[in-house]
Amino acid sequence: MSASDPTPSTSRPANQRGAARLAAVQALYQMDVGRQTLEDTLSQFNAHMLGREVEGEQYLPADADFFRQIVSGVIRAQLDIDPTIDKSLSSDWPVGRIDATLRAILRAAAFELLRRRDIPQGVVITEYVDIAKAFYEDDAPRLVNAVLDNIARQVAPTA
Repeated sequence: MSASDPTPSTSRPANQRGAARLAAVQALYQMDVGRQTLEDTLSQFNAHMLGREVEGEQYLPADADFFRQIVSGVIRAQLDIDPTIDKSLSSDWPVGRIDATLRAILRAAAFELLRRRDIPQGVVITEYVDIAKAFYEDDAPRLVNAVLDNIARQVAPTA
């Protein structure tokens, strides 16, 4: 979101959750690529990034508890999350082979679809497709949409 975008004077929880999702994707990426521990990553984001400007990048005010739930939840449930993502990807491109940013997006979203049934699936899918659009201009957002839609149908098959 650029500085010229209109923002409401009071942050709504949805906006803070969206910011928490983006921060969670960034934290998961950092853990994956930088091999940082969960504790170090959570500490770094809480102390330095959530709701602040870092190296010219503005981090929006985020729901810090929701951020921690996503990042911690992905780490705890990764043995369930990755195979679920793999089932929705091409067999020759498992989750371990895809780009680290895309992997972080899919893991965070899959966590919410699998473990946070209190959040509407459509909200989860839309939010993470939007995050993918922020990072990619190619077909990645469509891939994210297709994978998440597939996972959502596995979690709550239509009658």
